[in-house]
Amino acid sequence: MSFDLRGIPLDATAARTLAAKGLEYRLVDTSDVAAATAWIAADFRGFHHARPRQVSVDYDLAVIAERRVQGVYDPTISDPAIPVATVSSWPTGLSVPGGRSVDAWAVSSVTVSPTHRRRGIARALMLAELENARAAGAALAVLTATEATIYGRFGYAPAARAATVHVDRRRTHWIGPDAPGRVQFVEAEDLRRIAPALARRAVARTPGEIDRWPGILDRALGLVDPEGEHSRRKRVVRYDDEQGNPQGFAVFQVVREPNEHGVVEFDFLAAATDDAERALWRFLVEQDFVTSVRGLLRSVDEPLPWLLEDPRAMTVSDVVDHLWVRVLDPVAALGSRRYGTAGTLGIDVTDPQGHAAGRFELVVDERGRAEVQRADGAGAGAGGSTASSTPGIRLGVHELGAIFLGGVRPSVLARAGRLTLSAPRTAELADRMFLGPRTPHLSIWF
Repeated sequence: MSFDLRGIPLDATAARTLAAKGLEYRLVDTSDVAAATAWIAADFRGFHHARPRQVSVDYDLAVIAERRVQGVYDPTISDPAIPVATVSSWPTGLSVPGGRSVDAWAVSSVTVSPTHRRRGIARALMLAELENARAAGAALAVLTATEATIYGRFGYAPAARAATVHVDRRRTHWIGPDAPGRVQFVEAEDLRRIAPALARRAVARTPGEIDRWPGILDRALGLVDPEGEHSRRKRVVRYDDEQGNPQGFAVFQVVREPNEHGVVEFDFLAAATDDAERALWRFLVEQDFVTSVRGLLRSVDEPLPWLLEDPRAMTVSDVVDHLWVRVLDPVAALGSRRYGTAGTLGIDVTDPQGHAAGRFELVVDERGRAEVQRADGAGAGAGGSTASSTPGIRLGVHELGAIFLGGVRPSVLARAGRLTLSAPRTAELADRMFLGPRTPHLSIWF
């Protein structure tokens, strides 16, 4: 998707709804530094962050210049230049099973001031973002959620989880294979030149990851405020294969009290190959003068326990529903990914907002490639099948988003009464079809 984000018309329904409450729904001109800075102030306040330093403002100004930024304004408050609600969005690729990508619409910075709660502001913004996504030609919308009860009402569902991984350094003894390459320390500025290409390759391996924008790499590498205390704590290592080609990197810090053993902490590890992933993990868990390793936003299906003599050295906490998916175009979304087995499945989708509603037929060949077509005509069978002999499922758009990446089995939703089967054995077929080769995972916030 390549187009002028400001060219998408402001959603008329949202503007009308908010105007009736004395509020103005506005597209922010990100080249207007004063207006954009006021929007950033509201965004920081909405997430309870400290007032931003100028270096943070400058960073955010560069980031939002590439996004569609909107705010809701109240002309009656003491400082009407600062919006009482914010949202930003942009087109992105979402990795799907099979090493492919689908056009998605990322939604971020959703805040409403506590002074303006219960006025329908969040609802107006979220419904407008679905319209923006459709106008952009996105097959689905995605977001990360700080609150788990808000976004389901707009058709989003948790589709990929993340967890905090803890490793007891004193119990680690590596039994995995030696990587043929080597890990070495590098300077962040030097790595920055190749980081985008490495990140793209790493993202493509795992369903649920989204494209990395330049600003997130600058922040991860500590280049936004290089002389700040947090940035100076960061260390960067790169894995090169036996031919000397970079295949992955990690950014970490050691947190410790004076003269005490430390804790290795990291939240950015990009591995384009299995060798790179194993080598970087080994580097992180075998450091001396540390008691433990803590990895944030890691997969719930890490290979690490199988690389340690004592698999109980690794524990997992804070397992959360991290990536939320909202399907808008089932034909494009379902057709974008590869599937676990051949078969034909009728899918009957309900959608309160109407975007994804309809009956569809998913036909998967022996190589996992899909053809999807609407099947809204007469003759649809029970459970959403397009013919009486075709196995089918009936579900809501929320449930469709949950199973899309393979992180939730259709049979689990059927057991919960959230999905209807045309026949009991349909659950087995649906499970095998939607199963992906890799557990979906998103390793960043956005």
